[in-house]
Amino acid sequence: MFTPDASETPTPLNPDAGTPAAFTQAVESMHTAQLRDEITLGTIRPPQRLAPFSHAIGLEVERTWDEAETDGDAFGRLILLHDPGAEEAWEGAMRLVAYIQADMDHEVASDPLLPDVAWEWLTEGLAGTGAAHTNLGGTVTATASVRFGEIGGPPRAHQLEMRASWTASDLDLAPHVVAFSRVLANVAGLPPEGVSRLT
Repeated sequence: MFTPDASETPTPLNPDAGTPAAFTQAVESMHTAQLRDEITLGTIRPPQRLAPFSHAIGLEVERTWDEAETDGDAFGRLILLHDPGAEEAWEGAMRLVAYIQADMDHEVASDPLLPDVAWEWLTEGLAGTGAAHTNLGGTVTATASVRFGEIGGPPRAHQLEMRASWTASDLDLAPHVVAFSRVLANVAGLPPEGVSRLT
C-alpha cells in the first residue's frame, strides 16, 4: 500500500547538481494523466540510489463498501528513473519501473494463462495509449498461500504480482501512466469504463 504525499517533490541525489528541465517536465506530465474514477494517484517516496534522479507515484483501486466486502486490495507503483549516463544501456535517459500487486479470486488465479494475459494487458495498454517506448521487459507471478492458526484473513489467498520496466521515448509520460492504470484496473477486476457492475 502507499501513502500519497502531495508535498513531496523530486530531488536529485546530489542537490548541488540541480534538477534537469527534461526530468521536471517528465514528472509533471505523469500527474496530468486522466484516470478512471476508481483509481487514485498520489506521490510516494521513490527508491534511492537507483538513478541520479527519481520520482514515484502510487496508484490504488478505491472500492465501494459493498465491493470491499468481496474484493481484495490492488495497488501499483510506477517509478521514473532519469540517468543521462544510461542512455546507451536503456536506449534513452528515462526509465519507468512498474510494480503491481493484487488479490485475486481462486477461479482467476488458478488459470495457467493468467501471467500471459496480464502481460498482454500491459503491452496492449502501452500500444493503445500511444506510449512510445523501447526495451520492455518484466515478470508476472501468480501465487497462492494458505493461512493457519490465528492469522486473520481468508484461509486461502491468491495474488498476482507484475514487475516490468521500459524506456520512455519522449517526455510526455501521461500515456504511460494511463496504460499502467488500465493494467491495474484489469488485474483488480474492474468492469470496463462506463459499465456498471451488477450486484
